[in-house]
Amino acid sequence: MYRMFRMKTSAIALLLGAIATASLLNACSTPSQNQAQTPSPAAATAGSNQPMAHGNAHHGGTMDHSASMELGPANAEYDLRFVDAMTPHHEGAVAMAQEAQQKSQRPEIQKLAADIIAAQNKEIGALKQWRQAWYPNASAQPVAWSAQMGHAMPMSPDQRKGMAMDMALGAADAEFDLRFINAMIPHHEGAVTMAQDALSKSKRPEIKQLAQDIIKSQEAEIQQMQQWRQAWYQR
Repeated sequence: MYRMFRMKTSAIALLLGAIATASLLNACSTPSQNQAQTPSPAAATAGSNQPMAHGNAHHGGTMDHSASMELGPANAEYDLRFVDAMTPHHEGAVAMAQEAQQKSQRPEIQKLAADIIAAQNKEIGALKQWRQAWYPNASAQPVAWSAQMGHAMPMSPDQRKGMAMDMALGAADAEFDLRFINAMIPHHEGAVTMAQDALSKSKRPEIKQLAQDIIKSQEAEIQQMQQWRQAWYQR
């Protein structure tokens, strides 16, 4: 009887020891298992299919910029704000197109750059003439809508730079045209956004016609650049 009791006691002790060991191993392994099952935010970001930047522009044709395309309500100053926003925006496009003329080796980019310079310089001239004719008493300093203040304010240098959306495109290397395309696509998209806003808010036929011209020409150029990017860079 005593021997059987000792055998049962030993078996229970071994069983309890095994359970304790298993519990300890499980407790020790839980954090690492959880870490493997739930990747950290950094790991998830590193493993995601995020666009890689070339210069300040992305493969996807998007660009990080702080310029707000908000032009405010359709009040008596709306066309002034549109003119003061579109003028530096066009000037930014012209600056990048001039750089492309100097550095790109592709005739397609050379022609697009020439078209941008010709069309947008002409529109800049018209915008400046309209400003003088329609708002002769306005300050020479451009204005911009402040959503925070709820009214127009003098445009700061940072706002003007944001509206221009231009950037240095780098060396005339094998990917210069990619950087130009990746900068000009979102730049055109910004112009289209403002033009669509003007179509819905401006009462002047001149502004409405300009807005229609911008939408038609720049949407066509966006599509063309997207096709070139796919053909030349498979992106």
